[in-house]
Amino acid sequence: MNTDTGSDALPHWDLSNVFPHLESEEFGQAVTEVKWRLDDLEAFFNRHQIARTSAASSGADAKSIIDGYLDRMNVLLRVFQTVRAFVVSFVTTDSYHTTARRLLSELELQGVRVQQLGTRFQGWLGHVGAALPVILEQPGPARDHAFHLREEAEQSRYLMSDAEESLAAELALSGENAWNKLQGTICSQLVVDFERDGKVEKMPMPALQNLGHDSDPDVRRRAYQAELAAWETVKEPLAAALNGVKGAVNVLDRRRGRSDALHSSIDQARIDRATLEAMLGAMQDSFPVFRRYLRSKAKRLGHAGGLPWWDIFAPVGKSERRYTWSETVEFIVSNFRTFSDRLADFARRAFDHNWIDAEPRDGKRGGGFCMSVPGVDESRILVNFDGSPDQVGTVAHELGHAFHNECQVGKTELQTVTPMTLAETASIFCQTIVTDAMLAQASQPAEELAILETFLVDSTQIIVDITSRYLFEREVFERRASAELSAEDFCEIMLRCQKATYGDGLDERHLHPYMWAWKPHYYRGSLSFYNYPYAFGLLFATGLYAIYTERGRAFVPAYEELLASTGQGTVADQARRFGIDIRAKEFWQHSLGVIEHRIDRYIDL
Repeated sequence: MNTDTGSDALPHWDLSNVFPHLESEEFGQAVTEVKWRLDDLEAFFNRHQIARTSAASSGADAKSIIDGYLDRMNVLLRVFQTVRAFVVSFVTTDSYHTTARRLLSELELQGVRVQQLGTRFQGWLGHVGAALPVILEQPGPARDHAFHLREEAEQSRYLMSDAEESLAAELALSGENAWNKLQGTICSQLVVDFERDGKVEKMPMPALQNLGHDSDPDVRRRAYQAELAAWETVKEPLAAALNGVKGAVNVLDRRRGRSDALHSSIDQARIDRATLEAMLGAMQDSFPVFRRYLRSKAKRLGHAGGLPWWDIFAPVGKSERRYTWSETVEFIVSNFRTFSDRLADFARRAFDHNWIDAEPRDGKRGGGFCMSVPGVDESRILVNFDGSPDQVGTVAHELGHAFHNECQVGKTELQTVTPMTLAETASIFCQTIVTDAMLAQASQPAEELAILETFLVDSTQIIVDITSRYLFEREVFERRASAELSAEDFCEIMLRCQKATYGDGLDERHLHPYMWAWKPHYYRGSLSFYNYPYAFGLLFATGLYAIYTERGRAFVPAYEELLASTGQGTVADQARRFGIDIRAKEFWQHSLGVIEHRIDRYIDL
């Protein structure tokens, strides 16, 4: 493999088949269509007096209303989400793009109307009562959306009045959503002066954080120090943003009759507390194993005791290994083909048609994500590629999300609403295919060690660090209910949670008190506890992968059907397709055992 990612250019994504550009006539027509479809749905509601306080309609009338709503809402969502994805493609890669930011703000106003109308229907649906089961047995859109409708009726008990829900949706734009955008803008525009090779570079934060993978220990240490110093300069506005988001969520949860902040998250995840407790319990039991890995790595890197934070992502083994972009493409496609031709051909299409934005640059958000573009039945992927094996895994991971979307093509928008717990299934499955391929092709112990290192870094982040984030968020919600927290409070909680989970695996003198500052998940008011679902995804996908290794290609059709139907059943029901009981601690322990086996191999090497 080459050691320089510059041997071929890193791609920017192309959405010209969606709309020519932001000022195009086609884009303007789509925005107009969103507005008139919203007007049409609202007029439909008014004609049928759809409101939470409305008297229940007769069975026939209720079915007609439900079918009419589903048809209209599905078309509206398809257009709206396509327009929004197009604008987001500009905002996330160039936070200085004022036109895109203005358009996103305007779209958010339309998004509020979508939310208000959906909530209005949900409140009305809760009053249909005994007529609903009968309606869901009759042919038509209602029966095709039976799971969605039952879930909406169940969740209608946690609604405020129509007027209060409408007001809450409007205020969110200048409240929690505004705080979220502030955090995103601050983080994407944070540039740090960093000296390397005798020159001072102005580095965007994602590029600086990528130096944690650098082969030079001095570079890693200084990058960590520069990162913490940079977060120190913006901690106050970020603390204000986090207080604003969590405070708003607490108020709304209380007014809606939720038992706590975790309540809505569990419902959104389509699991129950018994499942979460079984998984978290198994994860906590596994911490000593992960600490053993961290101490082993620390010893190899010359540290006495635990690992300092700046070396968590340090390469071990054949550390100079780097992939060019073209090598990444060929490696992923060829190894996806060992699973199925459909997956490999799909990945090739994504690469060939520039679905991926890979270059780190100023104004581009950090991390990675995949978004659906319904209007063309495609996806778009953002990564910040640096040529490391870890980033090759990230590209495979995001392609897994895109393949999940591909499997759902032909479903309506409401049939594809997938819980976070299952949303990570395909992504981690695809990442596992690539990791196994790297291990199988390793010709030297040092190379195998480097590949295992990449896998274990990711697994430690998802099992141990995710738990620290979960504990952090739970405590923040509890304390925010009585008072605002200072930046120092957030840092203190973060450090305490890291110590509780990492234990002696890390050097307590060198942790990361500002993990709360840059993780965008904490700042999403509509999706609290955006952490434990990642652990669920890793362990569930690991369990599925074990089944795949037993069944071979006979597993593929059932797996693709699972991905196609993740919006149409509870997680427990979906898991039962494969004989998995997610409420049993043993399932989670079995998946963690796969990781433990690799930790043992790592230490042997």
